[in-house]
Amino acid sequence: MAHKTAISKRLTVDRLLSKLGIASRGTSQEWIRGGRVRVNGRVIRDPATWVSWPVDSVSIDEQAIQDSVKRFVLFHKPKGVITTHSDEKGRKTIFDVLPADLGFMHAVGRLDLATSGLLLLTNDSAFSSFLTDPTHRIMRTYLVSVRGELTEVRAREATVGVIDGGERLQCHSVKIQKSSGRESHLEVVLTQGKNREIRRLFTALGHEVTRLRRIQYGPFKLEDLPSGEWREIPIEDARKALRL
Repeated sequence: MAHKTAISKRLTVDRLLSKLGIASRGTSQEWIRGGRVRVNGRVIRDPATWVSWPVDSVSIDEQAIQDSVKRFVLFHKPKGVITTHSDEKGRKTIFDVLPADLGFMHAVGRLDLATSGLLLLTNDSAFSSFLTDPTHRIMRTYLVSVRGELTEVRAREATVGVIDGGERLQCHSVKIQKSSGRESHLEVVLTQGKNREIRRLFTALGHEVTRLRRIQYGPFKLEDLPSGEWREIPIEDARKALRL
């Protein structure tokens, strides 16, 4: 039997189900409103109902919940799929590509529709929070193609940063691999994950991004993992790689 998680504070039922890796928060709310969830034997319909876990008994369809076995996966996200569980526009999502028996997992951050490469997936919300916390400055490495010749001056400007939409966009480092009048190929490192940061930053510098692929996130590397494929790493090994 799976051990129960060390959640010690009170939290709402929908958050509990999400933190335990049982379902997304949105799905949890649907289940609760549909009368499928009981707390201490009583049906609840308000997702904001507070519980103390594991003191309170929580069940779905009269089956007591348990903490899920924690898992961690490296996934090579293809271009043209979105990083979400469902899409109101009917677009293909990463979970249409991943096998259904992988169980509920969430992405650590996101890659936009046109971006490919390494995406981390887990059902361990604490581990996910650590990986995305900007104070930890975990490096993400990307291969980037942009229109036009990117000079060393522009590369330095990218590391100094620009203000766009009230946000400072900034690279940790930019290495020019190849540059010509037509296009430039770069290796870009970020230490934060703002929305479409690389695309917005280089557009502000006058260089439209034409190709973007993440090849590394912290100690985890894409390497030769084929597009659309995934590889699992034992969660304890993943934690050790980050020295947790």
